[in-house]
Amino acid sequence: MVDAIASSIIHHSSPMYILGLSCFYHDSAACLVKDGKVIAAAHEERFTRIRHDENFPEQAVKFCLDFARITPKDLTAVAFYDKPFLKFERLLETYLGTWPKGILSWSKAMPVWLSKKLWIKSLIQDKLEGYDGEIYFPEHHLSHAACAFLVSPFDKAAILTIDGVGEWATAAKGFGQGAKITLTHQINFPDSLGLLYSAFTYYTGFKVNSAEYKLMGLAPYGRPKYAKLIMDELIDIKPDGSFKMNMKYFAYPYGLTMTNSAFHRLFDHNPTPAGQKPTDFEKDIAASIQAVTDEIMLRLTRSLYQETKLENLCLAGGVALNCVSNGKILKDGKFKHLFIQPAAGDAGGALGAAEIVYYALKTSKGVSSPRRGDSLLDNRDWIFDTAFLGPEYPDAEIKKLLDDSGIAYKKLTRPQIVKTTAGLIENQKVVGWFQGRMEWGPRALGSRSILADARNPENQKRVNLAIKFRESFRPFAPVVMEDKMDKWFDADWTDPYMITVCQVKNGNQIPAVTHLDGSARIQTVNRKQNPLYYDVINEFYKKTGVPVLINTSFNRRGEPIVCTPQNSVDCFLGTNMDNLAIGSFILDKKDMPDKLIEAAGKQSFSPD
Repeated sequence: MVDAIASSIIHHSSPMYILGLSCFYHDSAACLVKDGKVIAAAHEERFTRIRHDENFPEQAVKFCLDFARITPKDLTAVAFYDKPFLKFERLLETYLGTWPKGILSWSKAMPVWLSKKLWIKSLIQDKLEGYDGEIYFPEHHLSHAACAFLVSPFDKAAILTIDGVGEWATAAKGFGQGAKITLTHQINFPDSLGLLYSAFTYYTGFKVNSAEYKLMGLAPYGRPKYAKLIMDELIDIKPDGSFKMNMKYFAYPYGLTMTNSAFHRLFDHNPTPAGQKPTDFEKDIAASIQAVTDEIMLRLTRSLYQETKLENLCLAGGVALNCVSNGKILKDGKFKHLFIQPAAGDAGGALGAAEIVYYALKTSKGVSSPRRGDSLLDNRDWIFDTAFLGPEYPDAEIKKLLDDSGIAYKKLTRPQIVKTTAGLIENQKVVGWFQGRMEWGPRALGSRSILADARNPENQKRVNLAIKFRESFRPFAPVVMEDKMDKWFDADWTDPYMITVCQVKNGNQIPAVTHLDGSARIQTVNRKQNPLYYDVINEFYKKTGVPVLINTSFNRRGEPIVCTPQNSVDCFLGTNMDNLAIGSFILDKKDMPDKLIEAAGKQSFSPD
């Protein structure tokens, strides 16, 4: 079957479409690759409005196919981001090995697996009506590796993938050359840096697989006083960064919680109740696990450099979204260049799986399932150059929504939108920014953003509490014009996807984006990447001499980032945002009907 497909690809000029899928754990997503280029990609949560939606990405698939103006029968192949039967094998062995302690977890997990997760191939065939081609299942960490290296700007690079767990692997390392990936080592479950970090996320009262970034944001408020205890008791870290965990302290292999009573006795503290305001204890715990994570990541990348002697590094997996560790890796100086695709977690596995299958089929190898180390091409057909891969909405559709809702607005030209938005921000207005195609990945990058003045120290609390309705300790990211980066931040790299942290050089001038330890999670932007977004920042710079704005995601706490015009209007009306720049239209909160504001304010989302 694969030989026939590959032959068809080689001898015919029709486009080669590969649909990548990830689902049934968290952050379900779909990605469509056309002749090696990602043309559409989206998280299912943006459409369903369920944060971290894990269900089959039905609406994301529909968007991808509609964008390309194709139907399932036009697909060349479909790729799923891991091997469900191998993952099921791990679950069975784990439950049997810990029986009877895992009986509650077993009884909860098995019905879902037996009714849905084991039958993914049949489910895909049912959902993609008219598709009769092959469905491929690359390994989880190979999909992670591919989502970074196969779309990176590097011909050669070291590769490190690290997350909670895939089938068995929790981390893998190796290298890539051309379009070939070779993974040489892996760490297996239950030893997992991602699950260790999630254990502390749970222990400090935050939501697992959702709020790990809160733990990272809380860390600068504390002291790493427990780091030595963690390394002495919980995890044995080798010089090369490999590690073994002391499983007597953890419940995640068999239980419904991440930690157990031995863990709680070790720190002389029970798990913090969800929603409780962090105390000095939680702050110190956060600082400690972040310090341990940094140490492991530095040891892993240093040993990887010694093994490969390559100057480029590709990172993927959920832990690759730990911006603090990423910044330390770059500052360490072993690797000159780092590439992390913006959807580095499980959602990005859809992209990686699609790219693996594309290159495997293009070689006409006829493999039954693309595997680690398959001999691929010597070059690649596309380099990841934009995160704006989601849906966009024309002015006509936006205008109809506003008119039908009785919402007042001003229609402006593109230059007027730029000048007006920059002027509003200068005058201390908080502006919702809804423009162009939606971002791919968990972070708003200037398409579905909330923008404010980084010079005003009050904006950090104001935007957190009155607009985002979230914890006051959480920092905001700055967006900076790329050509002004070195004057404001201590980093010799660019970061269009907001995946690194560095020190701020002029923190007294931009206090709203300067964290307690003087750091910031940066986003750089040049005009080629996003002209309208760049022009607003540039206009603000002309007015103030500061080329930096607050950029935070356009959503409320517990809500996915807005996707549609209706989502953005609802969020604008339901918060204390002052203005909304949506397409060619500017909205002012003081002109909004009270009944619409009241209705939007009643919307609520599950806490994150």
